Amino acid sequence: MIKEITVEELKEKIDNNEDFQLIDVRETFEYETSNLNGENIPLGGILIESDKVATDKPVIVHCRSGKRSAAAIMQLEQQLGLTNLYNLQGGILAWQEAFDPEMPVY
Repeated sequence: MIKEITVEELKEKIDNNEDFQLIDVRETFEYETSNLNGENIPLGGILIESDKVATDKPVIVHCRSGKRSAAAIMQLEQQLGLTNLYNLQGGILAWQEAFDPEMPVY
């Protein structure tokens, strides 16, 4: 079962300067359109670049809607046994809806 976090919980972590890693698994062109200042590691390369994924703090993974980030988490958990991964519910679409209606999404 994948652990999830809401956009409200993410905003609280950002506002409180909590120590966590944010990974955006969308393609680079999507990241360049709009992002939440996370590290961009596209889903197709998540296992190849898994050394960039923190193991010593919470890691919040997001995409556009939550589906690709869930797939990335499943891959990382199965291949590497990580237990510190959280999927951002609703992805960047939920963030836009809740906090940033002007953010360009597609």
